[in-house]
Amino acid sequence: MIGADTIRENLLRVQERIARAAKRAGRCTEDITLIGVSKTRPASDIRDAFEAGLVHFGENRVQEWEGKRGEIADLAARWHLIGHLQSNKAARAARLFHSVDSVDDIALAERLDRARAEFSPAEKLRVLIEVHIAGEESKSGVEIAGLPDLAERILRLSNLHLAGLMCVPPFLESIDEVRPYFHKLRELRDALQTQLRCDLRVLSMGMSHDFETAVEEGATEVRVGTALFGARQAP
Repeated sequence: MIGADTIRENLLRVQERIARAAKRAGRCTEDITLIGVSKTRPASDIRDAFEAGLVHFGENRVQEWEGKRGEIADLAARWHLIGHLQSNKAARAARLFHSVDSVDDIALAERLDRARAEFSPAEKLRVLIEVHIAGEESKSGVEIAGLPDLAERILRLSNLHLAGLMCVPPFLESIDEVRPYFHKLRELRDALQTQLRCDLRVLSMGMSHDFETAVEEGATEVRVGTALFGARQAP
């Protein structure tokens, strides 16, 4: 735990950086959603961030989220699964999260769809397609060549709402080397919208070290952990 005052100060600082980046790009700050990456953080940190004004939170693992959600079930927050999801945990994820931001194959999407139907919620489960933007073996995501087919098939699933794309580019010290990956995801999104005649307004890209560049390149959601909560704690 780093304390409520520090979290509040960090949140204000990140929001100011987002606002400056949006201004440089001629964009409205209100069009960009900040997701606090709360993986490995205790429930008390999440509560402090929520009370400071943060609404969206991202978790990496279903089991970790199950372990702490009871302490903060009263918060009117939005919960995102941003880590790789194994198919055998899809049913639990469909019940626990408002959004699964890392869908990368149709089998997983179909499991989420079936689970959401059984759960019968008032709203569809929002999903994003994670794109394997840089071809790194350590990263998940659908290959670029397979993106149009996957998107088209997900759009047919009645209990899912495909809202856009997500990527995790390589961690590079030079922002100029990261920028092309963000630009590429935006191009892929724009092409999909034209090809499939659908609205995919969400681009989830950018983390603590590069979110300002992501905003300049069109990100509508940025996933920030370290800049909000400090260095990651061991799980």
